[in-house]
Amino acid sequence: MISPSHYKDTILMDYLISHNVGFAEGNICKYVARWKAKGGINDLYKARDYLNALIAFEEMEQSNGYK
Repeated sequence: MISPSHYKDTILMDYLISHNVGFAEGNICKYVARWKAKGGINDLYKARDYLNALIAFEEMEQSNGYK
């Protein structure tokens, strides 16, 4: 797979798939990896939104005794 220029030399998608990274975690990585070259601070806000959602989900799971 050819990596888009905003991901530099990494092939992020291949890494995320091969390591079974979840949807939210993958989007956090994506937005942090590309923020300077593509979306600027808006990509950091997106990464923060996914991180906040992931934290909220994990807190809910823990409070329900699932973890």
